[in-house]
Amino acid sequence: MEAVAYTDINAPLVERCRLGDRRAQAEIYKRYSRAMFNASLRITGDYAEAEDVLQEAFLSAFRELHTYKGDSSFGSWLKRIVINKSINCLRNRRLQLVPLAEQHDGIGTEEATIGLDADTTGWRADIVRRCVQELPDGYRVVLTLYLLEGYDHAEIAGILNITESTSKSQYSRARKKLLELARQHGM
Repeated sequence: MEAVAYTDINAPLVERCRLGDRRAQAEIYKRYSRAMFNASLRITGDYAEAEDVLQEAFLSAFRELHTYKGDSSFGSWLKRIVINKSINCLRNRRLQLVPLAEQHDGIGTEEATIGLDADTTGWRADIVRRCVQELPDGYRVVLTLYLLEGYDHAEIAGILNITESTSKSQYSRARKKLLELARQHGM
């Protein structure tokens, strides 16, 4: 069987951006800004910072477009820029991962199953979003990168400059803390 090369559907638009076409840049921004803002907001936990990160990421992407090789989708390449800038934003806020020795009382090894039905799905999703925002920065970043952005622990370790076991531990503690917060909010 013959291998098929990956083709990004946005390749013609990206090429126009490389040539400095402002309309193409506006279209790229229109296509990706919402998703990239949401990714940044999940990591930074702050609306204004996520807006700043979004603007910086697009400026950086357009400035560095010559480094985009097209071996992955443009969206993946852009998301990596957004995630890195979001993490740098947290580092500027002096991101401190919660110490491994910190304990959370009241959380056993069992986890509650949160059932969903059509009537309460939106309400529960809203509570979960609020609970994620209440997590300490270190927990929220690892949980977001792992669960929502799809990175594995080795990749997270590389991004955050921590060990893989620290990433796994932070994720485990984040899940427990998230369940604790969800219980406090009536879930």
